[in-house]
Amino acid sequence: MENCIFCQIIAGKSPAHKVYEDNDFLAFLDIFPRARGHLLVIPKKHYRWVYDVLQFGPYWEVVLKLTQAVKKAINPDFISYITYGVDVPHAHVHIVPQKEEKMIWPVVKKYSSDELESIAAQIREKI
Repeated sequence: MENCIFCQIIAGKSPAHKVYEDNDFLAFLDIFPRARGHLLVIPKKHYRWVYDVLQFGPYWEVVLKLTQAVKKAINPDFISYITYGVDVPHAHVHIVPQKEEKMIWPVVKKYSSDELESIAAQIREKI
């Protein structure tokens, strides 16, 4: 897509600190990193959301490959994955090395057992 910054990076029209590239995926350092070694992994074909990527399995295999490299290079305590993706409308996985447990999580919501069973049933119905 013409106005997509990630598509511009793929096309070589915008700069990026590339870490990995193959025929289908590209990984580069986030320009607004949450931690040292914070990577973005994107499909080269434009998809809006990670769950829309047709090569979902191979996509996550690349994420795992890069996770192993980050573990060796950065030596984090653990690594978080985030697929939030609202700011840039192109599927992307954040690989965020963590040195401390300071991740921000949404507020915990409370549901009754009946509500949980209803939600589970709705999801099972769609499988």
